[in-house]
Amino acid sequence: MSFKRYVAARTLYAVFVSMVIVTLAFIFLRLSPNPNIQEAARSAALQGGDPEAAAELVKERRGLNDPLYVQWWDFIKNIYTLDWGWSQSRSQPVTEAVLEGLYYTAQYSIPWTLLTITIGPALGLYSASRMYSWKDHLATFYAFFGFAIPNFFFGILLLLFFGVWLGWVPITYDTTVPVFSFENARQLVLPVITLVTGSIGGIMRVSRNESAEFMNSDFMKTAKAKGVSPVRAWAYHVLRPTMVPLSTSMVSRLLALFTGASVLVEVVFSIPGLGRLLFSSVVAEDTSLVLGTTLVFTFIAVMGNLIEDIVFRVLDPRISYDDRD
Repeated sequence: MSFKRYVAARTLYAVFVSMVIVTLAFIFLRLSPNPNIQEAARSAALQGGDPEAAAELVKERRGLNDPLYVQWWDFIKNIYTLDWGWSQSRSQPVTEAVLEGLYYTAQYSIPWTLLTITIGPALGLYSASRMYSWKDHLATFYAFFGFAIPNFFFGILLLLFFGVWLGWVPITYDTTVPVFSFENARQLVLPVITLVTGSIGGIMRVSRNESAEFMNSDFMKTAKAKGVSPVRAWAYHVLRPTMVPLSTSMVSRLLALFTGASVLVEVVFSIPGLGRLLFSSVVAEDTSLVLGTTLVFTFIAVMGNLIEDIVFRVLDPRISYDDRD
């Protein structure tokens, strides 16, 4: 299968997965109580009106009396046209609330991701080249430390030490400072350090173990015997084959941290991003906002896996769509 057909096939598969997820969300919403209907009935009862008539009016306006397949199709269209409903807790459209949260989440997620995908593999390669030395032991200790310590606990410790005791960084997030400013960098440095420490550990271990295996391989020894430069030998015979299993580890760990740890980190550092938005919407029982933020995390996970499949094919052309399915 050609590369273009492979990408097209994986893209169609990603669209299919997203459709399944959206359908499951539709089923979940239809099985759960509708807060808009409950609110209309409660308001009508308080004003001396007919709660059942008020609830029926809301159902009619929102198309909840239509056949189920019509409701499903309208739901699909609304999702893919970004018409995600109204947030009762924030008094604004869900799409606007999600975009605002995504704006603040991206400010620390982009540098955290870039640092992780560069430092993690590099640290693993360096550790493999200094196998069993004190430098290797130090890097291994750092990897296990980052892998073991909970992100939210590590973030609290950093905030107490550098924010409360030393006063080097603000303890609350200020949304009024410019994005590209020193003040914004000061308030984002601790969240980035927290997530980088948690994500580098596993990536570094995979990079170290895989690269150590290729460094002692026969084709690496042959390349050295033929006089191939060390940089070229490392690039072609160590780094490239290491990136095949490493790409899976990086994507899975980054997605896990983004969808899980980011919620706790944003709560700890008071960042009004997607994670904190999801947390506050759950507390407020804002069903529409919970659905919107969850769908964003889900779509990002689907796109991440699509990128992983494409990277796999680029790094190892032997991998085909048919082989993997």
